[in-house]
Amino acid sequence: QVQLVDSGGGLVQAGGSLRLSCAASGSIFSINVMGWYRQAPGKWRELVATMSSGGNTNYADSVKDRFTISRDNAKNTVDLQMNNLKPEDTAVYYCNLQTRSADYWGQGTQVTVSS
Repeated sequence: QVQLVDSGGGLVQAGGSLRLSCAASGSIFSINVMGWYRQAPGKWRELVATMSSGGNTNYADSVKDRFTISRDNAKNTVDLQMNNLKPEDTAVYYCNLQTRSADYWGQGTQVTVSS
């Protein structure tokens, strides 16, 4: 069983920064993709950024040049550094881990950006 624990959300003013962290535990296949998704009220969950165990990254256009994803394969952790936050970044952010056969989610952490 794989568990993801994500943390680091909070309330910040527009232009500020937050860092989200996620730690995965359990039986984790070494080849995987870890990342972050978000869901705002009344909207579908959307990809924010992902990073494969090989180092390939993928970002939503709306966060490019503002957010940076990083991971530590040995520790099974993934972080998301969010700079220059905007009110439209307000959402619940979910950590995600994907392998060839499974898809795991964290419990979510709230990010609120005030204008």
